[in-house]
Amino acid sequence: MSVRHALLALLSEGPKYGLQLGEEFEARTGEVWPLNGGQVYTTLQRLERDGLVESDGTGTEGPQKGFSITAEGEQELAWWLRTPPDLSSPPRDELVMKVLVALYVPSADVHAVIQAHRRYVVELMQRWTRIKEDEAGSELNMSLAIDAELFRLDSVVRWLDAAEARVSRAAADGTMTWADQATPRNQTRAPLPRHRREVRERR
Repeated sequence: MSVRHALLALLSEGPKYGLQLGEEFEARTGEVWPLNGGQVYTTLQRLERDGLVESDGTGTEGPQKGFSITAEGEQELAWWLRTPPDLSSPPRDELVMKVLVALYVPSADVHAVIQAHRRYVVELMQRWTRIKEDEAGSELNMSLAIDAELFRLDSVVRWLDAAEARVSRAAADGTMTWADQATPRNQTRAPLPRHRREVRERR
């Protein structure tokens, strides 16, 4: 997430101290994203350098130094809120990479890999659900943040289920993985699916 824009949002309410900004950041994000003091002050220094915030001019460094948003900062915040994040390219998801790589490792059981990760993600969902029930209560910010995480984890579980079903269908159809049919002769490229191999052989 963008810490700089979150700090600008907090400053849009009025001037605040660095320590206050760190505390309010965690409270407003449902305490899901911890933020250390060093990151707060480093970000504030960069914002001040870029003309998006200004300090109180006391020259005092530390948690009691005050900051306020500038007109340029207000414009930057408004632009950020209106601009969708770049979702055009898939993120480098380590879980997806593990499943894809497992298909090509001769000693790997892809189904076992998928199930191991599925169990872990389900356990995470159960933990977040307990936190939501026990601690979130009427705290809107925390409830929304936990809901977002639960929906994200649920999508991971659904992808793992779909991946296992697809792998099972490929095995039933006789589609071989690279690990199944790799030889020193053809290891320069991935094998063709069965129906494409049959078409090529008839030519």
